[in-house]
Amino acid sequence: MSSPSLEEHDTTVVSTSEPLPGVRLVELNRPDRLNAMSADLLAELHATLDALAADPSCRAVVLTGRGRGFCAGLDLKEHAGRHEDGRGSPQARMELQKHIASLVPKMRALPQPVIAAVNGPSAGGGFALALASDVRIAAASATFNAAFVRIGLSGCDIGVSWLLPRLVGASRAFELLLSGRLVDAAEADRIGLVTRVVPDGQVVDAALEVAASITANSPMGVRMTKEVMWSQLEIASLTAGIELENRTQITTSFTRDHQEAVASFLEGRPPVFGDH
Repeated sequence: MSSPSLEEHDTTVVSTSEPLPGVRLVELNRPDRLNAMSADLLAELHATLDALAADPSCRAVVLTGRGRGFCAGLDLKEHAGRHEDGRGSPQARMELQKHIASLVPKMRALPQPVIAAVNGPSAGGGFALALASDVRIAAASATFNAAFVRIGLSGCDIGVSWLLPRLVGASRAFELLLSGRLVDAAEADRIGLVTRVVPDGQVVDAALEVAASITANSPMGVRMTKEVMWSQLEIASLTAGIELENRTQITTSFTRDHQEAVASFLEGRPPVFGDH
């Protein structure tokens, strides 16, 4: 059975392209709204991630926003219009909540690593997308904030309260969640929220460089690395973590990727890996 075509999801508010072999650039495309999450954007982002997960030729994903923003979170204008007459039932609101929040475990389960090229404001649900990515690179003008508490909601939403303490530590995370304040790119770099900061206009190129360094490795090795590194955040002991690593290493030692990597090293040539 052929995998879903990415072109089917190269639509108005989420576009997908292939700037490098094996690398997909996914762009949120509502620049006039700082790429805020409308119903259409949510549906198309879910569909795009589903297509990428089923595409063996895709080895890495770069996620960014068009215009001057990464993602401003939920489109409050659209959301308010939907519920301004009070007809939004708890069931309907919970359905929307789960629809948004399920993007985070979907990104975590994606076989390919995701590099967030944060080109501007990353707030609320947009902050969650950045945190759910495997690598984050920020433009100099990028900002981050857990905006939920600033609009009368809990600061803990869409996986942010689980992800953030694991990336920057509990003490910093709690202050950011409780205040909802903006974190600029320099602070994000200092506290380890991003791996580096680059000048405005260069963040996608920097993310593509990281993607190229990832795709130089074997597809199965990268996939297993992503699975294990995320699983380690949930494992309670060093012993259990090492046992998981042991099983993964032995499994990957039987793959064609490993055989090709060893052969290419011994023969002094670049490896040639197939799709998985």
